[in-house]
Amino acid sequence: MYPEEIVIPMKEELTDKGFNELLTPQEVENALQQKGTTLVMINSVCGCSAGSARPGVLMAVANAPKKPDQLTTSFAGFDIDAVSTLRAHLLPYPPSSPSIALFKDGQLVHFIERHQIEGKPAQLIAGNLIAAFEEHCN
Repeated sequence: MYPEEIVIPMKEELTDKGFNELLTPQEVENALQQKGTTLVMINSVCGCSAGSARPGVLMAVANAPKKPDQLTTSFAGFDIDAVSTLRAHLLPYPPSSPSIALFKDGQLVHFIERHQIEGKPAQLIAGNLIAAFEEHCN
């Protein structure tokens, strides 16, 4: 598990912008049982999370005409049980962090894996998400 002093500032990049943390398996289940759309950012300490994933997801949420009903996040390597529960909902995709998932009425409708984030500019991630929001969000 990563040290809290390293993880907290990375978590705050999202929570300070309105993302709710999913810290336990029950919080994950509750979030995914909600009607409507739920965006889940599986955060991580890696450079692609800092350089592409977090900035891209924030750019998408700030600029999309249609937005998810819920913005949530959980941290790989720190919120261990919550991320494990999330990953069960992401099957058949293999574990991937960072990653970004969009659920609609509890069903996975869009997923961006690490290999689709790594080395990509944040603007590309944002554009991908904005297109998914346009298709799936009200």
